[in-house]
Amino acid sequence: MSCQAEKKLSRYPDTVGDIQFDRNLDDVDLKKCGKGKDRPFSFQYYHGTKEFDYKGEKIAIVERLNAENIYSEKKINGYITVRFLINCEGKTGLFRVSSMNSDLEDSGLDQELENKLLKFTKSLNGWMPKEIEGFKVDYYQYLTYKIENGKVSEVLP
Repeated sequence: MSCQAEKKLSRYPDTVGDIQFDRNLDDVDLKKCGKGKDRPFSFQYYHGTKEFDYKGEKIAIVERLNAENIYSEKKINGYITVRFLINCEGKTGLFRVSSMNSDLEDSGLDQELENKLLKFTKSLNGWMPKEIEGFKVDYYQYLTYKIENGKVSEVLP
């Protein structure tokens, strides 16, 4: 027996929806700024970070997406969501992609299209830092691309 308490590591995230760092996917230089219980804390979209804080608003993203003409040769329908973290400096990381068909069932729609939309989302550099109660915070953002006949027809939210 030891007099020192062992630090228990949890296999669960601190907050539901937290993206866990993966050395194979994520930039090791992304600094998480938020603090809470001696660990970085990142706000979710339901924590009062509902505004869309991108330079030029969502229309700037849509215009740039249209200019890049990203599409799939396959005539697929569904949704591709890219979720990521924006830190207190406006830098992004921890990107994760999920997709579902038009019946809202998990599916791999088109890996090539998913990769193109991930690359496009990673290239967006107009995200603005957020403040909550006077403190700069990290927050999660997502972009859902609605796909109709292989083309992005809408960007949500």
